[in-house]
Amino acid sequence: MKRKISILGSTGSIGRQALEVIEKLGDKFDIIALTAGNNINLLNEQIKKFKPKYACASNMSLIDGAIPATLEEICSNKENDIILVAVSGKIGLKPTITAINNGIDIALANKETLVMAGDIVMPLAKEKGVKIVPVDSEHCAIHQCIKDIAQVDRLIITASGGPFLHKSIEDMKNATVEQALAHPRWNMGKKITVDSATLMNKGLEVIEAHHLFGMDYDRIKVVVHPQSVVHSAIEYVDGSVIAQLGLPSMHIPIQYAITYPERFEGIKSKSFSFSEIARLDFEEPDWDKFKALNIAYNAGKIGGSATVCMNAANEEAVFAFLEGKIRLFDIIDSVEEMMSKHSVSYNLSIDDIFDLDNEIRAKTREFLHVAV
Repeated sequence: MKRKISILGSTGSIGRQALEVIEKLGDKFDIIALTAGNNINLLNEQIKKFKPKYACASNMSLIDGAIPATLEEICSNKENDIILVAVSGKIGLKPTITAINNGIDIALANKETLVMAGDIVMPLAKEKGVKIVPVDSEHCAIHQCIKDIAQVDRLIITASGGPFLHKSIEDMKNATVEQALAHPRWNMGKKITVDSATLMNKGLEVIEAHHLFGMDYDRIKVVVHPQSVVHSAIEYVDGSVIAQLGLPSMHIPIQYAITYPERFEGIKSKSFSFSEIARLDFEEPDWDKFKALNIAYNAGKIGGSATVCMNAANEEAVFAFLEGKIRLFDIIDSVEEMMSKHSVSYNLSIDDIFDLDNEIRAKTREFLHVAV
């Protein structure tokens, strides 16, 4: 039987690769809806090719070939067996909540959903009997390794180290946008690539892992692995370590998430060869150079609104860096500044979270002297 899927963010990097996976799988899926922001031309090309019933975009009047529908309507549509949340930023949170409330399984590629509201999203999914399968290669790897979470002692999340792994702090301070975007292993969107350069991306993944797998922060370890072949690992209580390996390709975790618990041949970059890989290197993160990782750990341990504050400040600062208005290290300085002045609150509602998010963003722009 075909699985029915909607893709939120079909014109982004994950969304485009998801459509490649679906095309390769042939008749395994029916696409209910595709959504985009401003890339209407590509969305309309996708509509013409994949023929979804519904579509959503920032300008509904420009949609050609599908019925215009809001994200709320798409995520309330119980025709869906699964929804791939591949939008970036806070826009992914409310649609995810809507889909969960309607009993629709989630393939989650949106970090902010759990970083901002993991304490709301995961209990709600459990209450509604909804599966949340992670798309991030690291969390997907952990998901594949775990048989019984009660027997797991710790999670080991790998990090490539990004373009500045073996550069000095001075090199990072003076880095250009082009240098920050020159990731040695992964082809990703600009925001997530900058986060990978500062290792904030790994910090966000630590927070996600805490919520996805219910693991204490002290039992989540980050290790730098430049080859990006070991995507992550788990250590069981008896000391056995199980890792998931593969060549760097997002097609595989995307396919795993949308077809779970089944597996199909689908897209393979090429067969994995241990002899060609030859060596795998691992090292501790440089906590002085990559301060963002420690900031994220601390925010996660504090909990409540701390992660909302951190995420909002980081995102606004990354945008300013991409526009050439600040230096790379100013991102971390602004996050530290916002965190130092933030009074943490708990038991926030979704509306509270969005209000706080807007407030922190405005304060971050003011601190950086960046206009909206």
